[in-house]
Amino acid sequence: MSGALLDTPRLVAAVSRTEPRRFEGRIENVIGLAVESRGPVSSLGELCWIERDGLPPVPAEVVGFRGARTLLMPLDEPRSIRPGNRVVATGRGFAVPVGEGLLGRVLDGLGRPIDGEGPVVPEAWYPAEGEPASPLRRRPIREPLPVGVRCIDALLTCGRGQRVGIFAGSGVGKSTLLAMMTRNTAADVVVVGLIGERNREVREFVEHHLRGARERTVVVAATADRPALVRIKAAQVATAIAEFFRDRGRHVLLVMDSITRFAMAQREVGLAVGEPPATRGYPPSVFAALPRLLERAGTGPEGSITGFYTVLVDGDDLNEPVADAVRGTLDGHIVLSRRLAEEGLYPAIDVLASVSRLMPDLVSADQLAAAQEVRRLLGAYREARDLVEIGAYQRGTNPDVDRALERMPAIRALLSQRRDEACSFEEAVEQLLTVAGGRAAEVARA
Repeated sequence: MSGALLDTPRLVAAVSRTEPRRFEGRIENVIGLAVESRGPVSSLGELCWIERDGLPPVPAEVVGFRGARTLLMPLDEPRSIRPGNRVVATGRGFAVPVGEGLLGRVLDGLGRPIDGEGPVVPEAWYPAEGEPASPLRRRPIREPLPVGVRCIDALLTCGRGQRVGIFAGSGVGKSTLLAMMTRNTAADVVVVGLIGERNREVREFVEHHLRGARERTVVVAATADRPALVRIKAAQVATAIAEFFRDRGRHVLLVMDSITRFAMAQREVGLAVGEPPATRGYPPSVFAALPRLLERAGTGPEGSITGFYTVLVDGDDLNEPVADAVRGTLDGHIVLSRRLAEEGLYPAIDVLASVSRLMPDLVSADQLAAAQEVRRLLGAYREARDLVEIGAYQRGTNPDVDRALERMPAIRALLSQRRDEACSFEEAVEQLLTVAGGRAAEVARA
């Protein structure tokens, strides 16, 4: 005790030299999307409030550090933010209020209702940037999830908890295909994430495409005019809401349009905080963020999240960086063909370029054999198509091509579907078996 008293002057001097932990800071600079502040002491991903003179405070997230300065990105319009404004740390990350009351509601990118039907009473709070479940806690995917689209259910069967990408250029029918799934799926709950869409498309999707299914659907929308970080949060918020219902034992269909705009928003944030552009202008953080988001879907101890993510491909290039990264992470991909769309075949699914990696574990031997037979006929027809169209093909030259020409009207009927037409899983499989004919049954028995 006496020794401690003798050291008191030295301890007082040491304390006086210690910089106190500051939970407040002051803005020093605003450059583009990023706000630089001196303080507060905070961690990456922490939520802060930026106070403005005479206006409500703006939420912002810590996205990086530059020397002694904290880099923040506003989660709302940054109007009237200026140097000297106070920044207050909250000590927590962004969380989403979740509950059964979300069903039938339309939310903005931060999980706030925008449908004019009043607030939602939260039952719990889920972190927007949640962690994927442990691989050993995921149940194997062994049960199909009908989506009500004949071509997918018959030839590209997806399972409860599977994650599938829908790859296409602009104007080929991605949104229409998602709308068909939303209305006709056998899932208990549907969560729709509209990321970077046009303003008019949100209301059109809610009022037109969700007719008859809105009571089991939650829509999260962050339109193209919203800040980049809000578009990122919208994808995370939609996933967090899906996780809530999965944790309650429900089978959830999560559809997100589009994962490409999520990546573009992530690129804006990365470049704003000084990341170097790498692959075609995308910084490394984009390719780290994609699997963190996509791996959150899947099975849980009870329920499941089946994810369908649209991917915009520039110039119909399926090997561009985002498409390539997403395809390598997901459990299958559906490719929409511009040529098929121009021929009036909807949905314009290119069956030969598409694959469901889990289909062999989900369907009967008869269905699998029939799907392989239809693929074989489509491949034979595609190889001989040019000769057939110019009249140069002679019947009897190739038995597979002859069979394909004979059954092509039935195959096109199997692949096409009106957007207001519902088709059960059993009907889709029955039509597939009929189109494939006896040869598929022989292959299955063999």
